[in-house]
Order: sequence, then C-alpha cells, then structure tokens
Amino acid sequence: MGAPPFETPVTPQAAPTIPVRSSDLLAHGAAAVDAVALERRHGNTDLFAILDLLDLAGPFQLESPWELRDQAGRHLIHAGGFAASPFGEAYPPLVEFARSYLSDTRQLGFPHQTASEWRAALDAALVALLASVAPSHADSEVFLSNSGAEAVEAAMKLALAYRPKARRFVNFAGAYHGKTLGALALTSSDVYQGPFRPLRETITLPYGDEDALAGALGKDADDIAAIVVEPVLGEGGVVPPPPGFLRRLGELAASHGVPVIADEVQTGLGRAGHWFASVADGLEPDIVTLAKPLGGGLLPVGATIARREIFKAMLPGTASRRHSSTFGGGSFASAVALRSLELLVDERLDLRAQELGKRGLERMRDAVERFPHLFAEARGAGMLMAFTLRPIVGFPVPGVPADDVQAVTSLLALRQLHEAGVHACFSLRGNYILRFTPPLNMPQALFDEMFDRVDAFAEANPRSLKLLQRFGLPRLMRLLKVAYG
Repeated sequence: MGAPPFETPVTPQAAPTIPVRSSDLLAHGAAAVDAVALERRHGNTDLFAILDLLDLAGPFQLESPWELRDQAGRHLIHAGGFAASPFGEAYPPLVEFARSYLSDTRQLGFPHQTASEWRAALDAALVALLASVAPSHADSEVFLSNSGAEAVEAAMKLALAYRPKARRFVNFAGAYHGKTLGALALTSSDVYQGPFRPLRETITLPYGDEDALAGALGKDADDIAAIVVEPVLGEGGVVPPPPGFLRRLGELAASHGVPVIADEVQTGLGRAGHWFASVADGLEPDIVTLAKPLGGGLLPVGATIARREIFKAMLPGTASRRHSSTFGGGSFASAVALRSLELLVDERLDLRAQELGKRGLERMRDAVERFPHLFAEARGAGMLMAFTLRPIVGFPVPGVPADDVQAVTSLLALRQLHEAGVHACFSLRGNYILRFTPPLNMPQALFDEMFDRVDAFAEANPRSLKLLQRFGLPRLMRLLKVAYG
C-alpha cells in the first residue's frame, strides 16, 4: 500500500465581523449605534434621507405604551403606528403573556405537518368573533399568514379558485390593499403600479358609486372573480362610503353570484368602532382579510377568513398544498394573536374606539372651524381619524408633479405636529392628509392632551403656507432634490 496522498493543511478563515452586537443594543440602546446613518447607508436610503431632513427619522424611545421620546428628548403622544398597535407599544399584559409563552411552551415553533393547539385556538377565535356579528360564517375557515398584503393575496387566490372562469377583480379608486404583485393590482396608483405592469386586470370604480358598480356587474359579472372593498378608505385618507353603499354592494354582488372580499386589515378588530366595519355597515362579506392589530403591536400576523365552500374550492384533498406559508400560523405568532383578541374583547376596545373616536372627531371639527386656512375637513371612523390639509402653495412647482407637491404638504405638517408633541401617520394614498391612529386603550386624559397639542400646532401654523415658511426654502430644496432628483 502506498503512502497516503499529501493533504494541504487548511487554515481556518477568521469569523466575519458583526458590526453591532445584540448585547450592545440590549445594554446601551440607541447609544450603541447611529441608527439613522446605518439606515441611510444600507436600508431604504432615500426614504431615511427624507425623514432625516424632516427631523422625523428617530429612533424613538418608549415612555409608556402611549408615549415616546425622540432623539432630542421631546415628549410625544403616540398616534402613529398605521393602526398596527391597538394597545400602544409593549403593552405590559401582552408582553408578560409573551414572556410566559417563551418560558413555558413546549410546542413546535412552526408545526408545518401537524396540528397546533395555538393555531387551532386562534382559528376558532377568529371564526367565533366574525360569526358573533355575521352568523352565516359559523363554519368558515381561516388561512393564517404574516401581513395584510399576504392576507389579500390569499383572498384573491380563493376567489379565483372558486370562480375558475373569472379573471378580473372589481376594486375602487383610492383603495390600498398592499404592494405585493397580486394586491398591487388592487391598489390603483401609478406611483405604485407603474414599474411593475402588466398586473392582473381590474375594473376600478369610483368609491361609493352604486350605479357604476351595478353597470360593471351587469356587463362583466361572469368575468369578475370578486369585488374587493375597504369599509373605510384608510390609506386613502379615512374616507367612509355613502350611507347604505356597502349594504347595496352586498345585494348587487349576491344577485350576480360574485363574492365580496372585505379588506378589514385597517378597520377590523375594533379600530373603526366595530369588530368588523363592513358588517356594521350592512355588508356580510364572503371573505374577510385581517392583519395589523391582530399581532398586538408585537408580531406580524395576517388572517383570511372565507366561507367553507370558497375555502374548499382552493384547498380540497391533496390540492390543499396549493397555498401555504412557512411562517404563517407559527405557534408564537398565533399565541400572541390569540391573546391580542382576548384583550380586545375583554376590554371592549370596540366600544372604547367608538367613544374616544366621537370625542376626537368633535375636537377635530372644531379645529377645522377655527383654522380654515390650515384644515379643509375632518373625517373619522372610530379611532381612525384624519384631517385634510390646505395645500402649501396654490400654483404648479416646475419639475415636481402636482401630487408630490401635495405630499410635501403632509410631510411638513407631520414635522410641525411632531414639534408640537404628537407622532402621527402619513397617508400612503391620500394627499393633503394628516392621519391619526392612536392606541384604542389610550387613557382619556392623554387622548385629550393629544388634541390640545393638535390645537397648539394649528395655532402656530394658522395657514398651510406657514408650514413651508417654518421649514425654510434651502432645506426644502434639499428635500426636493432627494425626493425627485
């Protein structure tokens, strides 16, 4: 036997460097890293450059579930979160439950090929909650996912499988259903859709136009897989439909055999003052999508609830593998979502959203009357509220699209409202919009103080032009250069 072949010794490579360690962040928080610099270097760089110019980039620190502090130490009342934080940030009862789950549970984290007591309990809770106001859903089924857009994608696939000869969807102008490719087809915006066309074909109708809907169904019902509707346009600027529209939509759809998908990602689970805003307005949808508040502000959770016959059309027998999600229905996410539902129901936060929402809308309407050169209108549905702002300029700006000039109005208003001590929301589909989605359990004294600060913001900026003057022209030019090249 010959000598063994010569082997070159392998020198181990040095381990890669992790620039910022988790232990540093736990020990030192914001002081451990320049978060804005790293976001601008490696994240969505232009977005953070814009936020940085507006002094809105954060990061923020928690004072309580309903209060924040910015990098300058400014105290902020939290009305942001895009409706995804029903209890505010790190709500102690939910955090304590999450700790108990992590320390005590012995279940698989992602039970892909087995039953899961947490997933099963969440499915049952969601169906029971919907059936409590829409009894025909008592035997409906649930598909769990990780976001509102995923929930909409599942809803679209369910409708297409249920009506295999239909290829199109009816959607409405001003709606927002997400930015994944399927959901994007329903979010009718050139800004969002432009680079990604062709998308699935839709019939886009004016929101609330009963005659247009009747005409579309009369002409194209056989080719319509579903009508997709928000009970209130959320990102579109908190726009409710005309009274009776949702009820009539359901009647028209049923008369043509077309299912209805109610996108309750933003309005559902109490935010608009009801567990399901569509049902409260007279519509009993065939498919419902949920997300934002379902994770309690701790984890991303989405859900699609569908009538049994629709669900079975897509996922029968071995074809049940047609749609799946690696992380959807994970045990930890399901546990947190179940506890979130319990807190929402036990604390009757649907009724609290009605009460505080009415109180807030009265304050907002009073502000519109007192500051007509800043605010054009106030709108609300429970604790989903918005001002429409007057434009900062009444003439075209060379090289900047008119819609973007309107968007700058909202950004500058957000900045000045931040200066006044309120953290609010930008509207992704609504120009001139200043939107508020405060936690549903915010203490009333803090809620009232929030609107005191809104009044102070308005007093300091009685005309929208003042927003521009306070920002300064040189800074505005830098902002426009980043935003529009």
